Amino acid sequence: MSAASGQSGSGDAGAVYLADMRERLTALRDTAERAIAQVSDGSFAAAPDPETNSIAITVKHVAGNLRSRFTGFGQADGEKPDRDRDGEFILAPGDSRETLMARWAEGWTLLLGAVDSLDAGDLTRTVTIRGQPHTIVGALNRNLSHLAYHVGQIVQLARHYAGPEWRTLTIPRGASRQWRPGQP
Repeated sequence: MSAASGQSGSGDAGAVYLADMRERLTALRDTAERAIAQVSDGSFAAAPDPETNSIAITVKHVAGNLRSRFTGFGQADGEKPDRDRDGEFILAPGDSRETLMARWAEGWTLLLGAVDSLDAGDLTRTVTIRGQPHTIVGALNRNLSHLAYHVGQIVQLARHYAGPEWRTLTIPRGASRQWRPGQP
């Protein structure tokens, strides 16, 4: 089992937390990217209605959020002065799937690099987001919740647009029993 699963042998809760956080973040990214891979460029940019974000907009927003929160993590406020959050919800002419996915990858690199730079002693340090103090644990948990929310949106839209061509990202319907250890 992995350290994130509680089998690190060290008994260091902080190290277990950081390993688990990295594992969960990596799994969220993988889930989103496997869903995104199943949609066409047109579906990537399509919004079901004027009040619902497309996958492209959600990718753009997540990329902007990660860049802002994890550039200079711990040294500067997580809401950078140059962030245009409102602009993250508008597709601009240069916002192709390729450019948005490149920004997405850069954001995830910043996030995972920040997590990898931490040790257990850092977890109770204070960082600010929009001028509000958070422990590093609180900031990471806040971001994990934010990412899970948006990855769920991406998966739901991708599932809708892929239709009958959808390849499940988890246990397929009707196959739960084979995933339960010790069950007939």
